Amino acid sequence: MKYPLLFSPLVINGMMTKNRIVATPTGEHFEDKALGGAGIVIAGHAIVEPGRSSYASGDEPDAFAKYEVEETRRRILRVHQGGAKASIEIFHGGEHARVKDFARGPDAKVRADGVEVRAMTAADMDEVLAHYARTVRNARDVGFDMVFMHFGHGWLPAQFLSPRTNHRTDEHGGSLENRARFPLRILETVREAVGPDFPVDMRISAVEFMDGSIEFSDVLQFIRWAEQYLDAVQISAGVDIGIQGNVHMATTNFEPHHPNAAWAAQVREAVSIPVAVVGAVMNPDEAERLIADGAVDMVALGRPLIADPDWPRKAQEGRGGDITPCIRCLQCYHISTERRHVGCSVNPRFWNEEIVPRRLEPAVRPRRLVVVGGGPAGITGALTAARRGHEVILLERSDALGGQLRWIAQERYKEDIAAYLAYLERQVEASSIDVRLGVDATPDVIKELAPDALMIAVGASEVELPIPGVDGAHVLTGNEAVEREHELGDEVVILGAGQIGTEIGLELATFSDRHVTLVDPGDTYARRGNTLYREGLRQKLDAASTRMEFRWGTACQRIEADHVVVRDADGELSTIPADHVIVAVGMKPRKVEAQAFYGVVAETVTVGDCNAPRIIQDAVFEAHSYAMNL
Repeated sequence: MKYPLLFSPLVINGMMTKNRIVATPTGEHFEDKALGGAGIVIAGHAIVEPGRSSYASGDEPDAFAKYEVEETRRRILRVHQGGAKASIEIFHGGEHARVKDFARGPDAKVRADGVEVRAMTAADMDEVLAHYARTVRNARDVGFDMVFMHFGHGWLPAQFLSPRTNHRTDEHGGSLENRARFPLRILETVREAVGPDFPVDMRISAVEFMDGSIEFSDVLQFIRWAEQYLDAVQISAGVDIGIQGNVHMATTNFEPHHPNAAWAAQVREAVSIPVAVVGAVMNPDEAERLIADGAVDMVALGRPLIADPDWPRKAQEGRGGDITPCIRCLQCYHISTERRHVGCSVNPRFWNEEIVPRRLEPAVRPRRLVVVGGGPAGITGALTAARRGHEVILLERSDALGGQLRWIAQERYKEDIAAYLAYLERQVEASSIDVRLGVDATPDVIKELAPDALMIAVGASEVELPIPGVDGAHVLTGNEAVEREHELGDEVVILGAGQIGTEIGLELATFSDRHVTLVDPGDTYARRGNTLYREGLRQKLDAASTRMEFRWGTACQRIEADHVVVRDADGELSTIPADHVIVAVGMKPRKVEAQAFYGVVAETVTVGDCNAPRIIQDAVFEAHSYAMNL
């Protein structure tokens, strides 16, 4: 077996789990994760106090109420289908809960949305403890194999622990011993409610990444105190409410892989219960290494199991190369997308479970499909069609597949995109697809191939600027700048502060001594990026601010040999030194090129950026869903 430690069993307070993989409660659709081979599946959450603990709605029902409990029990059945152990997150939102009247918390305050937060009295604490006892006892009695206490990410127990949110002056505030008093009572109450032989797990944030937050040394001490009530602990970071910390709870591509592992390793040295780490453990090699190095006993996977719920099964079978890698785009996270356009860039089934099946159906009538364009849309459509038994011919005008991914993957902060591109290349190599590179597809070429269906995925091209000097030898497109980074001089001007321009500028300023000036007629960078992507980007931009400058409300008038001339919002002209100029003002769809193919084949469809430049998620969904139904 390639990953012997990852797939070794583990006993947690008498409960045997078949491997060391925990599926976190990321998203409410957890059945795929169970069938995919995870050892423990946290099957969603149960709120502790109906009306005052939900992060979604004051109307969220008690999971164990009369008309809810049978559906809650079915969560267990779904998990047990795959031989996994079923856990459930026990949750109280505290001062951040969605409520109808008032919220509870360590401090009295009025939230930004006008909701009153009442400082919990001794009586309030007793009442909440009773809710905790009832909830975990119900979870045990209905058949869950264990419970998962959420003590991280800034929710109620963490609100008492952290000096950022706890400013009390009584016996529950001030020193760590005082701040830990109520959270420890919760765990003591839970243990008494479920008994000594029922597994209790806990998640906690090692660091909150917010001003005035709890120190890791205090978190570590709290875990030592809490160990007597626990059977396992999961180490996370960040907070859910507070974007600066949120982006460290669910990391972007700007952060390294498994960033919480060092903290988890320190916890493991300090306690005798199993320790898990959550956060950007991206592939089985990383997971196995963390266990082998003694950093952790288990790995908890969130987004990697959204990208590919079969991650465990494929790893166990030695097919790690077939795992669809998460690219950490954060489209799956409702906070990041502001509850619009939620989905997964690389797994079109996520959030679309009712229309995208878990397994593809063989084609009833195999057909010949020609795909024009080898970017993520074209590759996805070709792979899906080939897997269903269609004859697929993929035409790509360049000498390599990947489309725009080929340039993105070369950037230093894009190792996850590089992994995704390598995955796509492996899948194509192992498929029955007839790949023809260096082919300039035309309607006549398509006619000669005589397909039954035609998928056009010719993508988009970089927008050109009609300004004097743009054809100078020192003027590059964004893609050219990525390929020729070593040629760039000390002073670089980038025209355009969208995602492409800003990321190129960040890389130049971070990994070299170059000074970068970005010129843009707007007022913000990467304006089309989702919320948490932009926050992750901001934190990196702040760190590179001494070597980066933004000129907002400014447009380039002309490009000279050693400078550019710009006009600001007041109409004033000025010059900016420039050894090289990078034009990165956006992408335009190849609509005319795509539309020229219509009329050749009756069944013709366009997918991806040739419809409109968008994100990978759209391209992959369009191509997969069409080929799925061909």
